[in-house]
Amino acid sequence: MPPLHAAVVGSGAFGRNHLRVYRELQTALPGLVQLSALVEPDAERRSHFASTYAIPGFASIAEMLSANLSLNCASVCAPTIHHGALAEELLLGGLDVLIEKPFAPNLAQADRVLELARSLHRIVAIGHLERFNPAVTATLAALRQPMFFEAHRLSIFTARSLDVDVVLDLMIHDLDIVLTLTKSPVREVRAVGLPVLSARTDIANVRVEFESGCVANFTASRVSTEQVRKLRLFQPHQYLSLDFARQELLTISVDPEVVGAMLAAGSASGAVSATPLPPAGGSSATDDQAAAAAKHPTAGFSLSRSEIPKAEPLRLELEDFLRAVEARTQPRVPAEAGRQALALALQINQQIASHAQRAGLL
Repeated sequence: MPPLHAAVVGSGAFGRNHLRVYRELQTALPGLVQLSALVEPDAERRSHFASTYAIPGFASIAEMLSANLSLNCASVCAPTIHHGALAEELLLGGLDVLIEKPFAPNLAQADRVLELARSLHRIVAIGHLERFNPAVTATLAALRQPMFFEAHRLSIFTARSLDVDVVLDLMIHDLDIVLTLTKSPVREVRAVGLPVLSARTDIANVRVEFESGCVANFTASRVSTEQVRKLRLFQPHQYLSLDFARQELLTISVDPEVVGAMLAAGSASGAVSATPLPPAGGSSATDDQAAAAAKHPTAGFSLSRSEIPKAEPLRLELEDFLRAVEARTQPRVPAEAGRQALALALQINQQIASHAQRAGLL
């Protein structure tokens, strides 16, 4: 079977990375993909990247499609406002598409793309990059019953992605991850946000409650003095801390029998007044457990750091997309998942606008 012929639409901050990774995959997996075309309306950038990768460059999708390059798929890496129209044009041209997050600027555009893809039997993947972070994969394996999330995504201000607010720019990564981990409908959203350096919301804090009873707090800022990409989650007798940038997962587990004995020992000596935790299975704490807990006040808590092979999420994402195109199967982040994250992000923005109006900021 010949390799898939891929194109990249847009060579800005995201597009140039797609170009690089497609070429790396072409070298590593020549039977899977060949980077074959670039669409970039800016003549200077088009010339530069077309020359760098020795591929034809075009000013528009229509121009590219008329060249009869036998293309199979394309990455849409243009500004968000153009995602829907560009994806529709590619789908009508017979290509499967990966659309950088967010899926679209509004649900109407996303739904048009979804409907068109279904009618044409084409594949649409959404570029929620963090789904492919090895630390997220490790977290999914450790998941049992998440009940509380705390997400922080802070970035230093740049002129990139100012066509959207911080919720659609940064927070949507964590919204997608938490939606994936909770697998529960949203019950309530409360949100506040402010523009600081741009005309759109640059910092936001959000509380989401799910029908399962799980609660998630999200903070996103693109006017921070530091870069932070972390997610913490709590489930019965366990705390997990995920660092997206370091691709690390730290787990703290609690042995309820030992901790119950520790509290019982402390209570008996008058050092602890709280009611002791009941041991698992309802049995009473043994004298040996109480003695061990009293001697070692941190007994019952175990800390572990997962062994996670480091990998570039974009490479994993594009390989997943290409495998889906090749096998005609669903990608890890299908269009429906991208729509779900977009819907929650837009609901948050509505709440931010309502709060701003109540506070007299509009």
